[in-house]
Amino acid sequence: MTQLALFDLDHTLLPCDSDYEWGQFLARIGVVDSKYYAQQNERFYQDYKDGKLNIQEFLSFALKPLSEHSRAQLKEWHDAFMQEVITGQLRQQAVDLVKRHQDAGDLCCVVTATNSFVTRPIVESFGIEHLVATEPATVGDQPFADFTGEVKGIPSFREGKIQRVHDWLANQKLTFDELPTSYFYSDSMNDLPLLEKVSNPVATNPDARLRDEALKRHWPILELFA
Repeated sequence: MTQLALFDLDHTLLPCDSDYEWGQFLARIGVVDSKYYAQQNERFYQDYKDGKLNIQEFLSFALKPLSEHSRAQLKEWHDAFMQEVITGQLRQQAVDLVKRHQDAGDLCCVVTATNSFVTRPIVESFGIEHLVATEPATVGDQPFADFTGEVKGIPSFREGKIQRVHDWLANQKLTFDELPTSYFYSDSMNDLPLLEKVSNPVATNPDARLRDEALKRHWPILELFA
């Protein structure tokens, strides 16, 4: 019987927040107003950690730069971002965790609130095929159409992660009920809804609130980057 292994990305498989780092990178290279963007990026990041992020407000901010440049230019910047920022954040402990599930034949998927433009190349670096992420809307349905700055469908955030995973499983001709053993690795209390949904929740590099919750519920705590 196939097992399901779901992984959050930021501060779970990565010891950093790829959304935050992408914003910082855009500010450093002068694509966005450095001072304003850094301040807003910091504010939203703190709201996320505090569990009070307005996801729609944040996405309007985060996706706007994608709508202002061509896909070719964005790819050039993202390639540099991967080389300068992300490659050094790929830790063997996280790669090994993923590989253990892959070697066991488990169906592996990253489930992240960060948008798919930022995260897909990162997820591919882990050798993971499947990604459930917040999807930026595009002009038309062509694979490399320009971004509009809007969100397509339900953001992959909090309860939205459950719906998006249901939809993804349906595309695999599966349901949660057909996968009695399921894992979800996450660092954040924001992911409590999906952690409660799986049979094997694992608090991974947990924030203080999730650590307290995991201890209370006797969930395993995994420190990948200790």
